[in-house]
Amino acid sequence: MPIIRMDNIWYAYNRGTPIQTNALSGLSLAVSRGSFVALAGHTGSGKSTVLQHLNGLLLPQKGRVLVEEADTRDKSFRRSLWAKVGLVQQYPERQFFEETVFSEVAVGPNNLGLSPAEVEDRVLEALAVVGIDRKRARETSPYALSGGEQRRVALASVLALRPGVLALDEPTAGIDFMGRQRIFKALADLKSQGVTIIMASHNMDDVARMADRVVVIKEGRALLEGSPRQVFASQGCVREAGLNLPFPSEVMARLREKGFNTEAPALTVDEAAEEIIKCVGARKTAQ
Repeated sequence: MPIIRMDNIWYAYNRGTPIQTNALSGLSLAVSRGSFVALAGHTGSGKSTVLQHLNGLLLPQKGRVLVEEADTRDKSFRRSLWAKVGLVQQYPERQFFEETVFSEVAVGPNNLGLSPAEVEDRVLEALAVVGIDRKRARETSPYALSGGEQRRVALASVLALRPGVLALDEPTAGIDFMGRQRIFKALADLKSQGVTIIMASHNMDDVARMADRVVVIKEGRALLEGSPRQVFASQGCVREAGLNLPFPSEVMARLREKGFNTEAPALTVDEAAEEIIKCVGARKTAQ
């Protein structure tokens, strides 16, 4: 059974008013336990709204959301849902309110009613996963950190709850190269431990690199889904959703336009380099 199932979800903001905006229009989605699913879509496509349905922050106006076969509209279940599905929103740093990084990461475990020793263990474990020094965490305000470090603190705050499902909204937006690498490593490690990850992104290089499965969303509907290789082979649908191809796939597409016989799609730089070498070799042989 999928760990998460969304059945024909409809959701509108400002419902019933002249400024009603339909965010989700009959979207269905099933997520297997331990998988890494990327929700790919242009700004306003409905990705963030999907994520907010996963931990009960939003409830469907039509349809249903099941987490481990329990309905998110069940009030008794929803009380514990925030600890089962950890949500890292796009600008989590706006939600900091503790004086130190350590205290910020400790908020969730404290709310679980754990002992001080258990809280400390969880905080130190989460900080280690995201690569933040424990001594510095006890002395530094989260507001004194760089944008990338703040994003990692937000991730640690959720990881300290040890959720089975991790939902991330544009986790690498505005972060430098090294910060992105640290987040990617943390996510890869979590996946290897069996954590289910659902990431919303409009960065197709991140999607191609990390996801097992990609769901392309346009105007609140699932336009296309499959493995990264399957999805990015459907270049017309990807572009229809207002998205670019991953950079290596884009290079291959440009070469095909110039008459090179390249296979599609290349998802990594190494794949693209290998294909280019083949094409150049074939042309030299033909000459």
